[in-house]
Amino acid sequence: MAQAQTVDLARIIDSQKVGAFHISLVVVCFIVVMADGYDISAAATAAPALIREWHITPVELGGLFSAGLFAGLFGPPLFGWIADHYGRRTAIVGGLIFFGVFTWASVLSQELSTLVWLRFIAGVGIAGVLPIATALVAEFAPRRVRATLFVLMFCGVTFGGALPGFVGKAYMATHGWQILFVIGGVAPIIVAIIAMFTLPESIKFLSLKAERRQRLVNQIERLQPGLNLDPNSIFTIGDEVNKKEFSYSAIFKGRLAWITPMFWLSNAVNLMIFYFINQWTPTILANAGYPVGDAVLAATAFQLAGTVGGLAIMRPLDKYGFIPVPILFACAIPIVAMIGLPGLPESIIMTLVAGAGFCLLGLQFGNISSENMVYPTYIRSWGVGSCFGAGRVGSVIGPLVGGWLISLHVSTQYLFMLAAVPLIIGLINAVILTPLYRAEWKGPSGALSPQPAAGED
Repeated sequence: MAQAQTVDLARIIDSQKVGAFHISLVVVCFIVVMADGYDISAAATAAPALIREWHITPVELGGLFSAGLFAGLFGPPLFGWIADHYGRRTAIVGGLIFFGVFTWASVLSQELSTLVWLRFIAGVGIAGVLPIATALVAEFAPRRVRATLFVLMFCGVTFGGALPGFVGKAYMATHGWQILFVIGGVAPIIVAIIAMFTLPESIKFLSLKAERRQRLVNQIERLQPGLNLDPNSIFTIGDEVNKKEFSYSAIFKGRLAWITPMFWLSNAVNLMIFYFINQWTPTILANAGYPVGDAVLAATAFQLAGTVGGLAIMRPLDKYGFIPVPILFACAIPIVAMIGLPGLPESIIMTLVAGAGFCLLGLQFGNISSENMVYPTYIRSWGVGSCFGAGRVGSVIGPLVGGWLISLHVSTQYLFMLAAVPLIIGLINAVILTPLYRAEWKGPSGALSPQPAAGED
């Protein structure tokens, strides 16, 4: 009997030239995460209007900011489990519809507690979709350009995050803060319909179960037309360990026992400061006497500069691994500390806010891209999702502590100096993590050595 053909899916993926298939995938996922990015920033843009209309305090506003972010503790495990059991596309489409409906419902809020609960529920879907979209791109991207394609896709978050500033400046005066959530609710539902018909399912995911074999073959033919597959082909994923059964504990096996919690800390520290600046800068600058429109645009500059930061590090990430992350942590410390210095011209403040966005969002791109490189397919959504969840812990703490400090009338100067302190912890952690990640990035450890996918004895 002739020996069955062995097909290494990793080799097929890594041998592909970047073409129409990859461009289509990146564009659709860009739109997916752009809807997420918009929704994340909508509450911060609505904040000055909500303060005037509902007469809420900074502490209460911090609770609103943190509601959707706190949901990030629940979204990644829930939707990660769905993605690792039922597929990346199913989880993405379901998550988009879920958070679109509840964001749209925010328009009906008449008081703060209702809006907080709706932001929390919508946040479960928002936080769940992001890591799955990144996992899907990582599972189709050739290794030599994986970080590049990821960064190009994830720029959708920052583009989406910048849009509420423009919408708010143009329409809030005539349509109220509600217009932000009308757009934030309708857009994800439209994107879900697009994703349903255009997103491919991951061939690495399909390979983990024998009953998905025909879908796997169809998807391989879409990726590489003309490839002749033996009916009895055995499919493997040659560059990573893979098992048929999902395991929550696998993210703590081998070197991952150190890498996972250190990624958690890196995400948490960075997003603590990122969301403090992103959510509170419009209000802080407005309270300092700047026009509301200019204060809102500071958040837009923060987001757009972050996009530039991500683009700047995508090729270094592919070539050198995790090294850009500690570099950006080191640069962020003095930039954040200087934002609140008294007497600075508005142009300098805007430049510093943009510089903070470049560093903080750029290093977050580096965090997430690196995380996608170390987790194997059968736990990738869960592994990356757990890092998103840890990041959300920081993102909840940042706005809450910011609101508390502002309520104590801490000066703008000290607010930003205090914000720079956790970044020092992030820098130390990133320096220690760099060689551990590099060892995993250059080649799987014993715990992560290549194993057969479904269909192989």
